[in-house]
Amino acid sequence: MGAKVVKIALSGYYGFDNSGDEAVLQSILFALEEQGREQGIRIEPIVLSANPEKTSAMYGVQSYHRMKPGPLLSALREADGLISGGGSLLQDATSSKTIPYYLAVLKIAQWLGKPTFIYSQGIGPVNRRMFDGWIRGVFKRCAYISVRDTESAALLATMRLPWERIAVVPDPVMGLPLRGEAGVSGSAGTGVRTVGVSVRFWNEDRSELEALSRSLAKLLAADPNVRLRFLPFHLPSDEVASQFVIDRLGDHGSRVEMVPGIVHPQDMLAQVAGCDLLIGMRLHSLIYAASQYVPMVGISYDPKIDQFLHRLGMKAAASTSRFDADALAQEAGALLDGREAWAASKRAAIEELKAQAQFPAKSIVSFFNK
Repeated sequence: MGAKVVKIALSGYYGFDNSGDEAVLQSILFALEEQGREQGIRIEPIVLSANPEKTSAMYGVQSYHRMKPGPLLSALREADGLISGGGSLLQDATSSKTIPYYLAVLKIAQWLGKPTFIYSQGIGPVNRRMFDGWIRGVFKRCAYISVRDTESAALLATMRLPWERIAVVPDPVMGLPLRGEAGVSGSAGTGVRTVGVSVRFWNEDRSELEALSRSLAKLLAADPNVRLRFLPFHLPSDEVASQFVIDRLGDHGSRVEMVPGIVHPQDMLAQVAGCDLLIGMRLHSLIYAASQYVPMVGISYDPKIDQFLHRLGMKAAASTSRFDADALAQEAGALLDGREAWAASKRAAIEELKAQAQFPAKSIVSFFNK
């Protein structure tokens, strides 16, 4: 007799060529497969995506369009349950439509009698108080709730969700493995030190990118062995943001490169693994670095950056509202010089986060194994 088959729909920010969110999806798929294998259940994912054909081709899964009512309903009817997450799905900083969309998908699944699961989400910011009751009402009917930081759990508690129902777990991407045995060839033994850079547009006046340009120019001037590798996480906008910074580095252009067009998360993970240091605005650039024991310098544009760094006992070196170019350059230089010491001091915390990243998948598979 074959293994029990369980079809699980996945709702998130998938199919938008954002490496961080694609990494979330890939990590959840790997974790569900691993936990299913351990518990004797075959998980068949059904992904709700903005580009179902591309998602199916990239991950070998069934996929339906996330915004077309017919296909979305078909996916939820076919599934045995729905996972919402991970990522920052329930926040209204980027749009007032985001929270209603993700709650609606959960609500429809609940109307259809499907168990629903919140998978390592970052909750907030939620600036519109009318959303509190909506979130509480939907979450109360979920079979399992996990968030990626204590700040998200505290926010849910203010919405009168019981603390004991909320599991605090790492971002799923902490568990993402490299494809094969190694990352991009690094610069060990050559004297060259590769600094990965992940930027995005945030301030309208681009002041944070102007300041970062000054930091990077100081870093390059201080050490002739430093090379910059720009890694655009969200295409195509981060490629434009990267070029904005590169154009301001003047005479250092021969020591700067951009790696364009990376979509598959494990390809980006390999690029990060080949760096000696990562300077990042994108959350998942920092998570990639931590998972590969690459020292990082965080630039905060959102509380989620600070929340992740706190889990490693770190603080952002700068923010989009306060940016000391000299201080960031000094911190980057110190981490380059002390990479091995940094990795040794953070290893235990990183290993713990990697292990805990499996908890949501284990709990969800166990639900179907009763």
